[in-house]
Amino acid sequence: MADASMPSPGTPHEVLAGLGDLTRRVRAAQRGAWFPLLLLGVLTLGGILVSRFTFKVETVPCPATAPAAGTGCTQVTQVTQVTQGSPVYWPIGLALAYAATVFFYIRRSRNRGVGTPVRPYILTGTALVGLVTATEIWSIRQGMPQPGTPIDFWGLHLDPASGVTAFLHRLTGNATAVGLPLLVLAWVERSRTLLLLTVVYLAIELVPLTTGWAGIPFTSPWSAVPRYGVPGVLLLLGALGFALAELSRQRDVS
Repeated sequence: MADASMPSPGTPHEVLAGLGDLTRRVRAAQRGAWFPLLLLGVLTLGGILVSRFTFKVETVPCPATAPAAGTGCTQVTQVTQVTQGSPVYWPIGLALAYAATVFFYIRRSRNRGVGTPVRPYILTGTALVGLVTATEIWSIRQGMPQPGTPIDFWGLHLDPASGVTAFLHRLTGNATAVGLPLLVLAWVERSRTLLLLTVVYLAIELVPLTTGWAGIPFTSPWSAVPRYGVPGVLLLLGALGFALAELSRQRDVS
């Protein structure tokens, strides 16, 4: 009995290869990026309807303290001001989307018997949504900025016609509240495809899409279609692609 040999567990190379294969299987079981992409895509396209039904065009006088140039108030005494969108749509919508994502990943982890990597994504998204909301409240705490008046950005009075101001406006919108958390999710899920999709999304959000190419004037109630339609469709296509890839993996396993 003392001379009986024990079964060999395999060479170190085989053990490491098996461990690597197990790691890949666990990561594949944990992935579910199609669900948050689907929610964010639907939420983004919903912004079109919200903008449509909150659309308002006003003719307002130029303020006496308007800067000498760059405001559109130098040659005329009145300007057309377009307002649209709801200040509560995005904070509430994103909060619900992140809550639904938490439920989805936790339920999936219990059904499949693996951990869930979603916590960094949720924490990042929640923190950034709070930051974006606070920035929006700070900017309009004294009412909607009038044409020609500086925009208050955390104490910095910025020229509304400046390119820096326009970039900060885009950056502190969905680029931060949606794009940056998706970068975290791509890192958590070790997904290069999701990383590429997020980079494209951020490029779309940070590069201004004018309504001219779509033939929609800025005074149209549907002027938000290019702004939300392009990134919304991108997110939905990404959700479809990840869902199809997951179904393909499940068929291969079965």
